[in-house]
Amino acid sequence: MSQGMSETLKRLSDVARTTFGWESLRPAQAEAMEHVVAGRDTLVVSPTGSGKSAIYQVPAVLVGGPTIVVSPLIALQRDQVKGLLGRGGPEAHVVNSSRSDRANDASFEAIQTGSAEFLFLAPEQLAKEEVVAELAEAKPSLFVVDEAHCVSSWGHDFRPDYLRLGEVVARLGHPTVIALTATASPPVRADILERLAMRDAVELVKGFDRPNIRLEVSREVTEREKRREIVDRVVALDPPGLLYVQTRGETEEYAKALRDAGEEAYAYHAGLSAAERAEVHDAFLHSDRAIVVATSAFGMGIDKPDVRFVLHAAPAESLDSYYQQIGRAGRDGQAATAVLYFRPEDLRLPRFFTSGKVDEELLRQVSTTVKEAGGPIKLDDVAAKLDVSRARVTRSVNLLQEALAVLTTPDGLEWMDSVSVSDAVEAAAEEAEQMRTIELTRVEMMRGYAETEDCRRQFLLGYFGEELDALCDNCDTCAAGTAEDKAGLDTGFAVQSRVRHSEWGAGIVMREEEDRITVLFESVGYRTLALKAVKARNLLVVE
Repeated sequence: MSQGMSETLKRLSDVARTTFGWESLRPAQAEAMEHVVAGRDTLVVSPTGSGKSAIYQVPAVLVGGPTIVVSPLIALQRDQVKGLLGRGGPEAHVVNSSRSDRANDASFEAIQTGSAEFLFLAPEQLAKEEVVAELAEAKPSLFVVDEAHCVSSWGHDFRPDYLRLGEVVARLGHPTVIALTATASPPVRADILERLAMRDAVELVKGFDRPNIRLEVSREVTEREKRREIVDRVVALDPPGLLYVQTRGETEEYAKALRDAGEEAYAYHAGLSAAERAEVHDAFLHSDRAIVVATSAFGMGIDKPDVRFVLHAAPAESLDSYYQQIGRAGRDGQAATAVLYFRPEDLRLPRFFTSGKVDEELLRQVSTTVKEAGGPIKLDDVAAKLDVSRARVTRSVNLLQEALAVLTTPDGLEWMDSVSVSDAVEAAAEEAEQMRTIELTRVEMMRGYAETEDCRRQFLLGYFGEELDALCDNCDTCAAGTAEDKAGLDTGFAVQSRVRHSEWGAGIVMREEEDRITVLFESVGYRTLALKAVKARNLLVVE
């Protein structure tokens, strides 16, 4: 033990060594753990493979009361429990839809009696009144949200059921909240804090830069040329690796082409059966030759350290998603490659997903149903009455909550009497339109990354609010000599400074260039502004 180590850190280090077999804690882990033991809500943004799970596992031994872990995938829950038991850690249980009622009841009993420390469950479980009641009886001390970016409508894997977690935290007496994610840009982080009702939270953003991953963008002229180039590049690279595509059909087509070229290639998409998906997962995890061609459905919870490349046949829907996916490469610290194949036409599909109009008729039906109930009504009952999927009703309810027309209580949804149905629908539609506008600007930031001639890593890190002082020398633009060293650049609008636009209101400067700056505005998303126009018309004021 070092002489300057705090008493709390000594206890944490002892638990890490004696209970989990970890000889030392990484600085970021130790810092976060100390805040957790002190009872501070804590948001940690750190790459996969950096040991985020330890941040709640070690303090859980020192803090009295059980730990609830919200995890989005059954397979991920199973792996986390297996990892805990494999290290001889405290007893852990799961509750999910794949288990019998008897097995789930036994898990609740174990957490209530204190024989188990950890309970893993999906956010969908927390939409059930009886599940929340069981958890409240256990009096948890820690409430952990894994893959916390799913809570944010800005996030690349937004899940409506995550939005109810803040209410659950309140009903459980607000145990210490720990939110963990591998990627979160500033608006996503702000959303996480708000949606989870985190109080006086500590934000720790650590290790965003992955300097061992070489960043490249290839711009091909035709679809046929692009396909040939991708197959040739994959064959030339050392496996294992990932190739992300936009459609299910493309997963099959590329996988076949790679198999024809002698590679061990698998297609993966949401249309496969659970058994087929599990087979691909296992092959990828256990083979050092496997190449998986996948839609964005693949990857969450996959911790394979030796992935040597991640290629994208087309742009992801945002840089949040792109960074999450390429971050699956090179987790062992060894050299890896990330290549984006970009044609402007390929942005059409991401735009399709971000440009859909809100269903005002469904908003009206949901509003009317909740109002006419005359008291609390369960979300599932609204869905059943309207014969509409739970997911679609949840989206409508979320918008109506943002419009302050609907209140979610422990007994169900309640209508705010001061709001008319027509006003509520109009306000909810405006909220949806603002979100759509912001999403479209994120698509354009994806274009900006693909088309920049400056250091690609500086661009990518800047999107997440991180600065890289010098050129990275491990991207294609640095290699080509087009990237310019911005040391000494002074636009008058420093990165991360808060500004106010005469029309768009408050924003944060995300990127400086010789003749322009990129600002993230709360109301309209990411905007790139010409410095000449900004200064001539006095558009921005530094706050």
